[in-house]
Amino acid sequence: MKLQGKVALITGGGSGIGEASAKLMAHEGAKVAVIGRTKEKLDNTVADICQQGDEGLSISADISQPEEMQQVMQKIIDQWGRLDVVFAHAGINGVWAPLEELEPEDWQKTIDINLTGTFLTVKYAIPYLKKQGGSIIITSSVNGTRMFSNTGATAYMCSKAAQIAFMKAIALELGPCGIRVNAICPGKVSTDINQTTEARDIENLGKQVEFPEGKIPLTDGKAGTPEEVAQLVLFLASDASRFISGTEIWIDGAESLIKA
Repeated sequence: MKLQGKVALITGGGSGIGEASAKLMAHEGAKVAVIGRTKEKLDNTVADICQQGDEGLSISADISQPEEMQQVMQKIIDQWGRLDVVFAHAGINGVWAPLEELEPEDWQKTIDINLTGTFLTVKYAIPYLKKQGGSIIITSSVNGTRMFSNTGATAYMCSKAAQIAFMKAIALELGPCGIRVNAICPGKVSTDINQTTEARDIENLGKQVEFPEGKIPLTDGKAGTPEEVAQLVLFLASDASRFISGTEIWIDGAESLIKA
């Protein structure tokens, strides 16, 4: 198996891409800890992992809180004694609104979860990854990296763009320690993240653009699946990608190339 004997941490592992990645990594031999705020969803993911004969651990935590993320790392080490893979996936869409209507607290919440949460997840994992090397994968987005046409998503796009800068900076810093750092940039994927979007007065905001029919060239408009994204995450987590670091990979069926 590709991850036999390794231990993986996945934030946002209770649904969507995080859940699919957790199940796939476990199937490929990893012991998997899933982190999030909804304990019931995390427990369901772990139950599915255990049902297929693999090992999982659910830990309820707020990724934007330093003390909670420190406790997460300690629980993983207490359980399995090592950490090899970190998939910093958890995030929210937050408030999408005209800039003058975007409240400071709306901005801050998005930054705290998407960017600070990524920072804390990685920061507290580093001492354990350094012991044998490993892989860090960060979920960014087509928004803020290739695509800027979702007017009103300013806070979200800024958080996603900053994740790419963070990834590139620490790839250089951690490379000598044998730690690879990469980012995935999903486009339209069938998940429930849109439930975290609070849209305010954006219907007629910005320049209106007409896109080609089909929208997603590769699939004629059909969204990707969490399982398809999980295959990319598995590749980046495994030794098959051992010479890849500091790289963002778009997984969107080429949609962002026509919507930039």
